[in-house]
Amino acid sequence: MTYDQIIAYLYSRLPVFHQIGAAAYKPGLDNTIRLMEALGNPHLKFRSVHVAGTNGKGSVSHLLAAVFQSAGLKTGLYTSPHLVDFGERIRTNGAMIDRSYVIDFVEKNISLFDEIQPSFFEATMAMAFSYFAECKVDIAVVEVGLGGRLDSTNIIAPELSVITNISFDHVGFLGDTLEKIAAEKAGIIKPETPVVIGEWSAQTRPVFEQKATAMSAPLFVPDAPMTFCGYDGSKMLCTNTAGKTYKVGLAGDYQLYNVATALKTIEVFQKLSSLGSRVTGQAISTGLEMVTELTGLRGRWEIVGQQPLVIADTGHNVAGISYVTEQLKRQNYDKLHIVIGMVNDKDISHVLELLPANAAYYFTQAGVARALPAQTLKTLAAESGLQGVAYTSVIEAYNAAKMQATQNDVIFVGGSNFVVGDFFNIIDKVV
Repeated sequence: MTYDQIIAYLYSRLPVFHQIGAAAYKPGLDNTIRLMEALGNPHLKFRSVHVAGTNGKGSVSHLLAAVFQSAGLKTGLYTSPHLVDFGERIRTNGAMIDRSYVIDFVEKNISLFDEIQPSFFEATMAMAFSYFAECKVDIAVVEVGLGGRLDSTNIIAPELSVITNISFDHVGFLGDTLEKIAAEKAGIIKPETPVVIGEWSAQTRPVFEQKATAMSAPLFVPDAPMTFCGYDGSKMLCTNTAGKTYKVGLAGDYQLYNVATALKTIEVFQKLSSLGSRVTGQAISTGLEMVTELTGLRGRWEIVGQQPLVIADTGHNVAGISYVTEQLKRQNYDKLHIVIGMVNDKDISHVLELLPANAAYYFTQAGVARALPAQTLKTLAAESGLQGVAYTSVIEAYNAAKMQATQNDVIFVGGSNFVVGDFFNIIDKVV
């Protein structure tokens, strides 16, 4: 089979959460354990850092991977979902997985997949761990897919665990209170394994402290988020509590928390891992500054056009959109145009309540089954005082915004990973 045929097989034969939602969710580790045993337990053949959280876990994972790469460590990176290409999920030293490996792995294991019936996520995770083991990575940064306790990735024995923050998302699976969600995320805390908590609240702190105590796991928390100091070209300048300034290749207010979390994680790694001595101050500075170039991270307050200023961001829940709207308030423009689509299992009404009423809206839907129909989104948005036009595809919505915008305007594209992914498909082909 060709690479495209292999990807089509994975999508058509295995339940895909990011496309169909709850029907693809297979909680528990039974399938994963059976897969790993059949493959020779590749997850036990490399060191790892495990990253969970409601928001920011992708950014923190990429920041950590960039620092490890800059330190000369051969680094695996497993994240999800992808925006444009399946290979974004599985990287070594920033390079996407070899397409030939994807083909060979699936063809070799089709009978195993038929027997175990894994989800798409379980199968791709098994592929990632097998790839990392074969590549003999020094360290792999592994992002949790959903939750933590029952997530397929929770079979690894990491050197260090990280939980970025807790807010409301996937409440149907993880619980309808912050305490319940925190308990699911805390499921990645392992016995005597250090854990970094990026942010906590009055509701979540006791959950993490109790779990860490029960696991005899040393617990660490950043002193404070980084302090924003402006920009040097496209790089954000921010300072820690000790007064040290870093240049960071990611923009957006929310990255101030993610950078602080990544720096605390690196600090703990330096002290407690046998690989820690290889992570120098220069490696940290280079990794933070060159994170997008080193790891291929996209869609985090990404500026993709000027005159008008065009920004894409994958924030998609209440906490993520809160940061986005605050950042938009800081932009200078004549008029704001928002191209937005969402999936049908999010807290849509509360997200819409956060958006500015004085913007022009272009409601749309991504090309996945979970996408909320654009017309439905438009109707719900009207209840929150948001006015605009519905478009059946992201390219139609974006082209309409471009037609209406002047050079002093801002166009924002977001609301869903899949809207941003469709958007990148458009602009990448144009460029």
